[in-house]
Amino acid sequence: MFKKLLIIVLFALPFCAFAQTPQFKFGTVNTMEIFSAMPEREAAQKEYDALAKKYEDEFLKMQEEFGKKYKELMATQDSISIPENIKARRQQELAELNQRIQNFQEVVQNDLAKQQQQLLAPVEKKMRDAIKAVGDDKFTYLFDLNAVLYAGVGSEDATPLVKAKLGLK
Repeated sequence: MFKKLLIIVLFALPFCAFAQTPQFKFGTVNTMEIFSAMPEREAAQKEYDALAKKYEDEFLKMQEEFGKKYKELMATQDSISIPENIKARRQQELAELNQRIQNFQEVVQNDLAKQQQQLLAPVEKKMRDAIKAVGDDKFTYLFDLNAVLYAGVGSEDATPLVKAKLGLK
């Protein structure tokens, strides 16, 4: 009799333990909506735009210089009075300026990408910290709504909670 009771208890113990485990709570967060509503993102974007404008202005100056030198070169191509070595030197200057413009474009692209990452990293971290805090308070799993193909009935949208944590409307 004792053995039967022991077997029943041992058999039922895992089911009791399973019944006491907490239920998983799933939620979704629309990170794009939150990120675009953050005022820090807007300030970072303004700083990025100002830097991009400076680079654009410099690029336009270089293009203007290239256009001027190109016109000079074309004007001297038909001229018989200008020696060939001067024409060749002007062609070389034009080629060097074109190479400088291409190098400048590469440097600008790399620098702007780096600056954008540096400016937005603190904003993204603040958003991730708020998502983590909301998740720690209420959820087992939070998924980014932008990467989820389907969010069923058992899923709760935590976007308003994260926005509230960040003080956003």
